[in-house]
Amino acid sequence: MSIFYFRSKICCPSTVTLMGTPAEEGGGGKNVMIDAKAFEGVDVAMMAHGCPFYAPRPKFLAIQQIKITFTGKSAHAAAFPWEGRNALDAAVMCYQAISVLRQQMKPDWRVHGIFTNGGVKPNIIPEEAELFYYMRAPTKVELDVLIQKVLGCIDGAAKATSCEANYKLGLNDLDVVTNKGLISIYEKHAQNMGVTFETNPSIRDAAVGSTDMGNVSYVVPSIHPMFDINTVAPNHSREFTADAGAPTAQEPTLTQAKALALTGLELLMPGNKQLLEDIRKEFDETFGKSK
Repeated sequence: MSIFYFRSKICCPSTVTLMGTPAEEGGGGKNVMIDAKAFEGVDVAMMAHGCPFYAPRPKFLAIQQIKITFTGKSAHAAAFPWEGRNALDAAVMCYQAISVLRQQMKPDWRVHGIFTNGGVKPNIIPEEAELFYYMRAPTKVELDVLIQKVLGCIDGAAKATSCEANYKLGLNDLDVVTNKGLISIYEKHAQNMGVTFETNPSIRDAAVGSTDMGNVSYVVPSIHPMFDINTVAPNHSREFTADAGAPTAQEPTLTQAKALALTGLELLMPGNKQLLEDIRKEFDETFGKSK
């Protein structure tokens, strides 16, 4: 709203859009908006996210969701078990194979999943079992390698149990490519308001999850800083949820809103056209695009 107000004062022809984008990690709301061409004509995109520390250039992982279904043959587990093919055994073997695979995974690769279907009753050999996994890596290229390794685990478990395996790839969020020129402007304004960024590399450079803002960063120059809401609780915990609504979280949240607003205003100020051109040039060079 600050940008809206001051834009009229400096008589700068521009458009400022506030977008609501739910389900960033599980539903890919921004990906739907990209497909609907919501970011066409947009020069820069900015957002901030609460966290236990300040990180202007956080490391977000590319993510691929996958749903795995094993199909076997049901049979009475006590009377005729030899007539069955246990889909749950296939799912368990797949789960174990992926767990064993972690020894050969790179330190910043992540694979985590759950059983979503394990059968109907103990006395019936399960004819269907399902797993739901998230696979993550720092870049799309590395993620593609990881996906192939997981697919090998699926295939091996199916063959070992004489079951059939099918999988469906779901949400795919890309890594966030932080625009250096844009984030430098944000960092200046945030620091001028007293923000102290995390300097410990083990915290600052650690992966903080995944977000559909990554996909946005592939189509328009973007930044996605993380800011401390005065909590020591990790994201996606009950404690973090409570702290996000606490009075102590309000001041740092307002500070972030001001820093983002000032960043946008600096781009709009008369005489600062070169800033935007430099930001776009960096984006084009990063993704090999021509004007």
